[in-house]
Amino acid sequence: MNNNKLKLAVAGAVLAFGSQAANAGIIIPAGDWTVDLSGNMNTFYSNTDFNGSFSRNEVTGGSVATSTFTNIYSVTAGTTSITLGAGTAVAATTKSLTARAVGSPLTKNANQISTGLLPSAIGIGAKTRQNDLDVAIQTTFFVGANSSSAGSGAYGASGAGNNSLNIRQAFLSFGDKSWGTIKMGRDLGTFGSDAILSDMTLLGVGTGAGGAGNSTLGRIGSGYLYADWVGQIQYQSPNFSGFQVQGAIREPWANSTNGQLGYEGKATFDFNANDVSGRIWVGGIQQEISTTATAAVAAKETVVRSATSASTYTDVTTQTAAVAAVNSVKKDARAFDVGAKISFAGLGLVGYYYDGQNIGSAGVSGNTPLSGLFLGDSGSADRDVKGGYVQATYKLPVGTTVGASWGISKVQQTAADRTAYTAALTGDYENESWIVGAYHPITKHLNLVGEYTNTEYQNVSNFKGYDGKAKTFSLGAILFF
Repeated sequence: MNNNKLKLAVAGAVLAFGSQAANAGIIIPAGDWTVDLSGNMNTFYSNTDFNGSFSRNEVTGGSVATSTFTNIYSVTAGTTSITLGAGTAVAATTKSLTARAVGSPLTKNANQISTGLLPSAIGIGAKTRQNDLDVAIQTTFFVGANSSSAGSGAYGASGAGNNSLNIRQAFLSFGDKSWGTIKMGRDLGTFGSDAILSDMTLLGVGTGAGGAGNSTLGRIGSGYLYADWVGQIQYQSPNFSGFQVQGAIREPWANSTNGQLGYEGKATFDFNANDVSGRIWVGGIQQEISTTATAAVAAKETVVRSATSASTYTDVTTQTAAVAAVNSVKKDARAFDVGAKISFAGLGLVGYYYDGQNIGSAGVSGNTPLSGLFLGDSGSADRDVKGGYVQATYKLPVGTTVGASWGISKVQQTAADRTAYTAALTGDYENESWIVGAYHPITKHLNLVGEYTNTEYQNVSNFKGYDGKAKTFSLGAILFF
């Protein structure tokens, strides 16, 4: 019964690369219990070039929300008459990628020293056999290598130096191979877990370098949705000749009410015959999301008057358009995925696809694509999302594994977007990336990693022409124990 998902992450990377990295921790007998200390340490240098909207951080366009006109009056012998009246409508609004806050890509180039997709971690687990049950606990502490947390920026140490500690695993489990295993607590989610555990950038950086925080993104939002680390109650069936099912109820998503739980599950089939091994899986996730109604806002007019002479003054009148009431929304956020991976003769292949509605967003916060997160879409219309990735790796005779992958995530526009921006300025959001990498084992625990990532963003926030690119070179090392 393997409950340590950090170990599964390592094992997935080892399977993909044929590396010698060990995933057995430090075993300590303790009476009836066996204690296991395991984890990883990694640090990478990355250089990222931003261009397009990701270097300017804004683009001009959109619909008219406010109009301003100026009337100049003259007062002569007690009679008021308009001597000049000029009306100027605002030609366009400005749609911002994000506020110009510390940690967002404010320059065209960012140098960074940080952890990669997998934060550094140390895990403490213990297991025993009691009353015909396999009983286990696991707590894992994750931390970054840089001295800036997600709230304090990415460029340079912050003087006193700070970071954030994230306890992503804290769960208990019990079960038996005859009937399965029940897990209760915080751990990696079920839906999308095989996608991230099969990603070659688990040992490296991938997309998302150059911003704040303690980890990069790999292919999160550019090939798959992030399984995330969530509170859950999960059941996993016994292994029936390679076939296994897993299901869980999970805590609600971050931007939804806590009135509804999430539900997710998957079925897997593992095979190993004639030096060919692999896995096939299908999965799904669902949660009802709802929003509260907002009242209408009436049109508003403000006048600012200033005197220009004893007999003349200027009125500057600003008119703001009315905002219609927004009804409450209740709908399902859901997705399914299917994937497969196979390894033979040093070659590893992965293919993955997902499709869903009302999950994620076309926005980008800093340099983090929200299309990869479990966020409910609050619009009245259903918003389609889809994506996937393909990957190939090969282990050379010298022990180095080289790999290449391509992936994309899409968030389609809706009628609400076309109303907000006009149809001419609305488009489907896409996050597409190519990644190549080399992974060389120095020892059975230590690996050197080099990667190049080319990411293209189109129509951020479904705003046509709001495009950007990020090109990242990274080099570093990761050690497992």
